[in-house]
Amino acid sequence: MTNSSGSSRTLSPPLPFRLRIRAVVRSHPLTSFLLFTVVLSWWPWPLYATGHFPLPIASFGPFLAALLVLGLTEGRPGIRVLVSSMLHWRVRGRWWLAVIAVPVVITLAALTVNLLLGAQQPSVSQLRAWTGLPLTFAAVLLVPGFGGTWEEPGWRGYALPRLLHRWGWKTSSLMLGAVGAAWHLPLILSDQISWWDLLLVVASNVVLARLFLASGQSVLLMMVLHATNNTVSGNFVSRFFTGADASHQAAITALVWAAVAAALLAGKGTKATCQR
Repeated sequence: MTNSSGSSRTLSPPLPFRLRIRAVVRSHPLTSFLLFTVVLSWWPWPLYATGHFPLPIASFGPFLAALLVLGLTEGRPGIRVLVSSMLHWRVRGRWWLAVIAVPVVITLAALTVNLLLGAQQPSVSQLRAWTGLPLTFAAVLLVPGFGGTWEEPGWRGYALPRLLHRWGWKTSSLMLGAVGAAWHLPLILSDQISWWDLLLVVASNVVLARLFLASGQSVLLMMVLHATNNTVSGNFVSRFFTGADASHQAAITALVWAAVAAALLAGKGTKATCQR
């Protein structure tokens, strides 16, 4: 090609599509993560709507998105860090106790308030279902797509550490909570969960962020917390109620999570930063 001054300049051939995608992802890793998360999570929605899939969302989408972005930006070392955090079990016993106790106490507190407000008492057979909780917990924790546990490698393992440096843990947790709430929309619009869960997701993101940083950034602990909550609240207590009582349980549970989150946000919090 010849310019107006008569000199020549050779144009570089366009980059292959694969390299262009990698360049875009490397320039905008968090945005790419969010876009990949939507694509890899919401693909079952139309299949669910037509009766060809059991759920409207693939809950392991954030994990797959994190692996994809890490593969394109940091390669095996980045993936290795994420997987190591998912196996990071050498944490002080008090944090193991916390990640199990927090969702159990919140759920039981909401249940107590609901019963005091006049909700129907659970039957003996419903209460006896507690014997199945260990198996349910194991399935939710270990099986991708069975519950929301495998969201955590994406939200806490990838996104939160990369928000911390710029925004701090409080703002980062609220931002991630808003994104997570929007991510749950297919479940809400399909009547799988309550609209109150929008508040619950935002509030629980604050609690999880605080525990994640205070406990040494173990994604495994966050997966255990998520699995505990889904097991106790979603697969046990929520089945006690129908109709208005079920709506009240969802609302009270979300409000208790919000109260805990507000207390954490009002406090001095942690100055822990991401080590990655």
